[in-house]
Amino acid sequence: MQQTITLRVPPEEAENASIIHQYISSAINIALGAVKGYTVLKSSIDARGKKPLIQLSLLAYINEPPQKRAVPEIIYKDVHRAPRSVIIIGAGPAGLFAALQLLQQGIKPIILERGKAVRERRRDLAAINKLGIMNPESNYCFGEGGAGTYSDGKLYTRSNKRGNVNSILNTFVRFGADEKILYQAHPHIGTNKLPQIITAMREQIVASGGEVHFNKKVTDLIIENDRIKAIKTADGDAFTAGAVILATGHSARDIFHLLHHKKIRIEAKPFALGVRAEHPQALIDQSQYKCPARGQWLPPASYSLVEQVNTHGVFSFCMCPGGIIAPAATDENEIVVNGWSPSKRNNPHANSGIVVQVTEKDVRAIPALKKDYGSKMNSPLFMLHFQQWVEQAAFKAGGGKLVAPAQRMVDFCTSRISETLPGCSYLPGIHSAPLWEVLPPFVTKALQKAFPLFGQKIKGYYSNDAVIVATESRTSSPVRIPRDSNSLLHPQIKNLYPCGEGAGYAGGIVSAAMDGERVAAAVCAAFKG
Repeated sequence: MQQTITLRVPPEEAENASIIHQYISSAINIALGAVKGYTVLKSSIDARGKKPLIQLSLLAYINEPPQKRAVPEIIYKDVHRAPRSVIIIGAGPAGLFAALQLLQQGIKPIILERGKAVRERRRDLAAINKLGIMNPESNYCFGEGGAGTYSDGKLYTRSNKRGNVNSILNTFVRFGADEKILYQAHPHIGTNKLPQIITAMREQIVASGGEVHFNKKVTDLIIENDRIKAIKTADGDAFTAGAVILATGHSARDIFHLLHHKKIRIEAKPFALGVRAEHPQALIDQSQYKCPARGQWLPPASYSLVEQVNTHGVFSFCMCPGGIIAPAATDENEIVVNGWSPSKRNNPHANSGIVVQVTEKDVRAIPALKKDYGSKMNSPLFMLHFQQWVEQAAFKAGGGKLVAPAQRMVDFCTSRISETLPGCSYLPGIHSAPLWEVLPPFVTKALQKAFPLFGQKIKGYYSNDAVIVATESRTSSPVRIPRDSNSLLHPQIKNLYPCGEGAGYAGGIVSAAMDGERVAAAVCAAFKG
């Protein structure tokens, strides 16, 4: 007999199988010996009471042997001689999962990635962190796995509106992720483990007959009769296929410029912009868990914050417990900060983007931006220009070599220069600067009001022990590439499929992966039709 049971247990008992057997025995009033095992269906932390508890949903096996968790088998077809092929521009989550979906349907994927493979990419990240030298083609955003490879590996999306979440998680497990991601309320792989998983995906694609080409920056689209006839890359190569999936991510500005130059329709899109806030992890633990120290059984605590300040939403974004702040710029003379955590989340700091919703109306009302960009403010790239304008201001305030401008939190909110700065995980270094001169006034005002309000929700949050670092500006794409809601095709180009975060249809690893699968399925349907 199998029976589903819900338990609430102390953290130190949650993974002790013999104790869980006793709980199951008591819960359904049967002999302990009748409990033969269990499978965890869902696990979450309930920290609402005086002591944190782990809430478990279990499938208990009574008087029958337990079964291993079933991970659905996926069959990838041999496409070495497949009659049809699809070019995928970008090897991030959207591109990789699109390729894997095409393999299941017997269609050959040809991935063009401007950056490097994971192993080679690491050297460029080391140069960014240690020397402040940024390679525009290989960095935290560009390269195998895209921005997701080195941005924490959070898999928090639980909505199935864009696709099947469980299918995505099972695929990650198939390629090496811990099966805990299948049942944790807030699954997380970790930046240290994602590279091996991404590599395994690429090896499967190649073994099945697909192609993955690195250092292939797309520079031109050859269009005839409203169809892409060929893709040209910076090294002079050309690629042809029956369809093109454009999955370049939210930071491939050159692609947006190329589309605009080719008079292919794109649209300005709202996004969010602000700072990274970093606190001692112990402070967040104490507040969230309501105890002096979390101990060895609880994971580093996270938080989710949101406030409406006048007409602007202010919210936490990509919260990284036990993580670091990373330099995520993709162009020279710009500062972009992001966050990531290793799988153990064992660093002493907690950081999160704290960002403000940015509308087209907000941006059009900035006099200095109008002065600097003039007639460009009339193009669909004007939100991108705004994003770049703030990032360049941050670089200038930092003083170069990717040093980021920063302030203590209370100093920023009270418009005081920080005489000193606390320790910070941002490896290129931070420099005290008045962030109200870096950020647009409407962003500054919203943050200055929001931080004290956040302090009312998390004890100790609003503190000068916290440091805020500018600028967190790549929350989502500032451009949308339109597509038909049914065919998923671009309305002008008959074989172009916009996909993922860069096109404006995803926001994170899981949603990008789901969109990749969805677009690949649409391509397959079009081929069959």
